[in-house]
Formats: sequence, structure tokens, C-alpha cells
Amino acid sequence: MLSLVFLSACATDNANESTSATSVTGSPSAAIDETVNPISLTALSQKEFVGKDLKLEKVLGENSKFTRYFIKYKSGEFTISGIMNVPKGEGPFPTLVLAHGYIDPAIYTTGRGLAREQKYLAERGYVVLHTDYRNHAESDDDPDNDINLRLGYTEDVINAALALKNSEFTFVDKERIGLLGRSMGGGIAFNSMVVKPEVFDAYVAFAPVSANVVDNYNRWTRMNFDIVEEIDKRFGLPEDNPEFWQGISAINYFDKATEPLLILHGTADETCDIKWSEATTKALQDAGKSVEFIQYEGERHAFSPRWEDSMKETIRFFEDNLKS
Repeated sequence: MLSLVFLSACATDNANESTSATSVTGSPSAAIDETVNPISLTALSQKEFVGKDLKLEKVLGENSKFTRYFIKYKSGEFTISGIMNVPKGEGPFPTLVLAHGYIDPAIYTTGRGLAREQKYLAERGYVVLHTDYRNHAESDDDPDNDINLRLGYTEDVINAALALKNSEFTFVDKERIGLLGRSMGGGIAFNSMVVKPEVFDAYVAFAPVSANVVDNYNRWTRMNFDIVEEIDKRFGLPEDNPEFWQGISAINYFDKATEPLLILHGTADETCDIKWSEATTKALQDAGKSVEFIQYEGERHAFSPRWEDSMKETIRFFEDNLKS
């Protein structure tokens, strides 16, 4: 059984979107507040983002529908690797950045994590840029990323979109760029929505983590005693310093979101509790934002029986919301 919940369509304001500048900053009327914790979504929203120098390094494969490239781009000071599938034919094509779920960087290889989605979307006429993130594959290392609650991944995803917009590739439709994030990548999508809402035009979150970082901390991090000790030393644990944890949780900033979101989640997800997506949806609804929430009865985290159904909904959503 598929349960479809449509919640409050709202106006999406693209008036402040920039597709030609090499960087994105916070509101021009707001000076950077130096009293803000530098490890927070507020600080991230005030930061200047620079995504550029997108390069097709080599061809990894080719078929009748698309060509697959190994790519690199600059995310601030870091060089980030990834793959890009480019459809055959006349462009420009609508373009998607893909943000994968957690895979141990020690075993991760370029483009791993969303292989089915990369192929499916490219075959249907989308340019697909799958970012590896910092500390993965051939990307530069950021030794502070884990202790900084992996906010660097959010930077790398936003800068992937900016690198696309700043590229000279005529096959990229720079006016139509969406973000698809799975699991941890869904949490990155939530962060992107509130940190730099003008960058992406639509979002899809597959089986996402919670938009409240405390839920994710309790589910995965609390028992990792080495990292917990360092987190406690720097920031305080959630029960001791709730203000810090509120400041890194997108659920508290959904009033800043401007573009539509589709959430796809299975009721039998054994990894990411579907209640997290219910809470995210309600928070967006309460903020008057455009959100669709599709629940798949009995589907688990990896999405198998209903995967193609979910991808048809994804295509439908992007076709509806990535329009010239």
C-alpha cells in the first residue's frame, strides 16, 4: 500500500537566485555575526560559498543513452571528486546533484551509493552529478569534518551546484538544478534548504535521517565513545547544551526554506525511523512550506520492491518543479 500525503503548497521565491556568480553569500543586508557559534547552520548560512572549476577528468563508460565521467570540482579550499552522467543528444538538460548516504570513507569508491539512481535518471534525460564529499575517494581530506558534525558535506553539495552553474558546459541547464539525497544525504538536503535556499530549485529526500540532529546522534554516535568525548569537550552533549544542538538541526530553520521538497520513506525502514520524516513534514507544514510525503507500506531502508515506483514519483516531482 502506498500512502501519499500532500502538505501545504507555498509560493517559491526565486527572486534572489543567482546563476552566474562564482560564490553565494548570506543576505546582503545582514553582516556576519561573530557571536554565532561557528559550528552552526546560522554560521554556515553567513559563509561565502565558492564552487568552481568543474572538470571532466576522464570517461568511465558510455552507452546509447549517456556518457559517464570521473569529475572534480572545487568546494572552497577543497578539491572534491565524483562522477557525472551526461545524456546523449541536444542539451541543455535539467541537472541533479546526488548526495549519497553514509559509507565508511575507508571502503568508499567514487560514485558509490546511488548507482541505480544515477543510471535511471541519466537515461531519462538528466545530467547527474554524484559528489563523493570531502574525505572520500579522491577528494581532499578535512581532518575536522567528523568533529564538526560533518557540516562540510553540506558545503560540498551546495558547491557542487555552484560549480555546475559556473561551468562552461552548455549541456547543463543552469536554471534547473535539483538535489536528491538519500539517508545521510537526505539530512544534507535539509541543511541545504535552509543554509543556501537560493541554490537548488527542488529537493528529494529518500529514507532520510532526522532533521533534528539529536535523533541522529542518539541513533549512531552516542555509543562511539572516542568521538563522544571530543564532542562533549567542544560542544557539550545534547542534554547539557541543547542550544548548540538546536543550532545544527535544520528542523529549527525551515522558515528559511523556499523550494519544494519530496520525501520518500518506507514504513519498515530499519535504519532511519519513518517518524523522523513525519516530524520533518509536520515542521515544514507548520512553516507553510511546499512538501510532499510518500510512505511505502512495508518498504525497508534500501528500497527494493517499490524502488521503481519511488523513482517514477521522483521523476514526476522533478518534472513538475524543474521548469524553465
